[in-house]
Amino acid sequence: MEWLDIASVGFVVVLLGTLFLFGELLVRAKGLFGLLGVAIMSFYFSHHLTGDTGFWVVILYLVGLALIMVDGKVISDGTIALLGIALMIVGLAVPSPSVIYGILVGMGFLVGGFGSALFLKVFPSRNMWSKMTLRDRLTGDQGYNSMNEEYKSLIGKRGKTITPFRPTGSVEIEGKPYSATSGSHWLQENEQVEVVSVSGTYILVKKIEEQDIEDK
Repeated sequence: MEWLDIASVGFVVVLLGTLFLFGELLVRAKGLFGLLGVAIMSFYFSHHLTGDTGFWVVILYLVGLALIMVDGKVISDGTIALLGIALMIVGLAVPSPSVIYGILVGMGFLVGGFGSALFLKVFPSRNMWSKMTLRDRLTGDQGYNSMNEEYKSLIGKRGKTITPFRPTGSVEIEGKPYSATSGSHWLQENEQVEVVSVSGTYILVKKIEEQDIEDK
């Protein structure tokens, strides 16, 4: 199997092995991807392990894979997964016959890892890192709701235009600038206005007549 000593071949072998191993982690493929990935990577290590390179590199690789699995299912913050990726790359590169070969198998690992995400478009997901996704969504929703509440509290408040409205522009309310619209009416700068309604971040204002200003 001297052809496996060619760096470009090592790149392809590691790419395919990683593609299927990570694919097994990401999607439900009834174990098929896992078997293919294990077979390909066993083929890689069986060729490159020599007396100078002990079985410890395989253990390093497997520990890295285990860390990625733990991160995806339990921790879901990506920190442990990054450590696992580093260990797997080291485990692949150390037994390689040259520096160029090691760099290429590292690249093959990364390409295969990212490429495995394409399986998500075809196969049902295993929901790895689902906690991270849920946490990000909740944080985004909280931020959006907080902004909505702030904007809704502007209804009935008064301010002044800080740019001309044609019919959109900027208005200052309680010292803060906001983008707003005056509907079908054009307004000049420094006009006194009142917030009539708010929809999301859409603010509708109307000009306050001088009599209303005096009454206020």
